[in-house]
Amino acid sequence: MQITNLQIYNKSSYGLSELSDNSIDALVTDPPYGISFQGSYWDKDLPDKQIWTDSLRVLKHGGFGLVFSSIRLMHRLMVSIEDCGFIIKDILFWAYLNGMPKSRDIALDIDRQLGVESKIIGQYAYVQGYKKGGAEDYYAKEGKNKYEPVSEIGLKYKGAGLGIKPAYEPIILIQKPLAKGLNVAQNIIKYGTGALNLEETRIPYEEGEGKVGHNPHALGRVTANIVRTEALEDGYDKFFLVPKVRQHAEDFNHHPTKKPIHLMSHLVKLVSFEGQIVLDPFMGSGSTGVSCIENKRQFVGYELDKSYFEIATQRLQIAKHQLFD
Repeated sequence: MQITNLQIYNKSSYGLSELSDNSIDALVTDPPYGISFQGSYWDKDLPDKQIWTDSLRVLKHGGFGLVFSSIRLMHRLMVSIEDCGFIIKDILFWAYLNGMPKSRDIALDIDRQLGVESKIIGQYAYVQGYKKGGAEDYYAKEGKNKYEPVSEIGLKYKGAGLGIKPAYEPIILIQKPLAKGLNVAQNIIKYGTGALNLEETRIPYEEGEGKVGHNPHALGRVTANIVRTEALEDGYDKFFLVPKVRQHAEDFNHHPTKKPIHLMSHLVKLVSFEGQIVLDPFMGSGSTGVSCIENKRQFVGYELDKSYFEIATQRLQIAKHQLFD
């Protein structure tokens, strides 16, 4: 079965005027977080509530959605989504160990405030994310001075900062209510929506591992609401593993918040079934769409920024060629 139906628009998603009521099976999107990530103009505010009202209109009754958010403003986004009529079902945690600490050594600020020149003790290089070939080559090319405080109060607060290292991103699982008067089975029969695709997202047993549980399934465990970049050695619970995106994995893709295809594929499969239509109102560089192509889903995407839209178009074309040529 080949699914090639893609609809992408270089325009704002507000209104979703191209889409009919109750025509979309699932929603998977990575909207602006409202934290001005790396000074990006498009991330200065959370999305207007209208997009969630629009999404509720076009989703079929019982349809599920997954919405990325930030730790700091997740609560506001959840209230906004819930106020528009969605049910908040769960929070998935994409956990990773290589998060970027959002802090600094406040002791150096204290030195500056006192008019004292901090001491240079060496050099370092700031490396964001995974660098092909490791960090050593980068250090050799891009050195920066490393300082330590010298004032008495600065030494007391040496290493003190303003925040801890982030190690997860929340993904909000939402659902449009079932059609009035229908139970889950009736809703699925009528609309094809209302249940998560647990079968296609099971976590396989490790090689040589015995099956667990009172009724073990041949395909593995039901996926958890924690998605990890590394295995958790706890002897029982196993989570879906996905690495972060290596910088410049695609030379033409400069989007600063692109998500791994492996992750997006897992999410697309969780909230939809083969042949169904997935909507992404904030398409960015097209990772949701690529995942839909690879998993035989139809895709509708919106992206206002022309440069990101062109990147998404190129990535979708490459994915189609790789899969169907």
